Amino acid sequence: MPPQDALVIVLISGSLRARSASSAAIATAAELAPAGVAPAIYAGFGELPHFNPDHDRDPLPEQVVRLRDLLGRARAIMLSTPEYAGSLPGSFKNMIDWTVSAGSLYQRPVGWINPSAHGGAQDAHADLRTVLERAGATIVEEACVAVPLPPAALTTDGRVAPPEIRTVIAGAMTALARAAAARDETTNASS
Repeated sequence: MPPQDALVIVLISGSLRARSASSAAIATAAELAPAGVAPAIYAGFGELPHFNPDHDRDPLPEQVVRLRDLLGRARAIMLSTPEYAGSLPGSFKNMIDWTVSAGSLYQRPVGWINPSAHGGAQDAHADLRTVLERAGATIVEEACVAVPLPPAALTTDGRVAPPEIRTVIAGAMTALARAAAARDETTNASS
């Protein structure tokens, strides 16, 4: 459990594939979180049931409860997703669908890392922007970065190796943490 005053950033990879660039970007982002940030990687979206509005009521499936509880503690969210068939992976979109009615993304600062090699995944990230905007998330532009990750850029333990790419990822995490802290200050000032 993170310290009471820690700024929790939830990190989510949109890939279920072992050794994916998205998962490496998320693991590296967690590793490079600035001081005072408690990174929490969510890796359970492959276990979520298919979203059905008829089932979005108590008692909720345990996997949904865990997701919503984690996002409820989040002060910001960092995502990284591949593109499948020109859009978001279905399992990743399913996870987002489970968050909408709970307001889990509403006004939360969100950033993303696009690790697709050769500048790909543009359609998936355009769709991600649309989904996040409709869910009421606050997209932090400085925390949305494209860092192409060819397989050679990944270490054997599933992290990003090149220092110049790590610097970009660290910068995105810092920008997201700043946005979350600024949101907290604004919220506390108006209370």
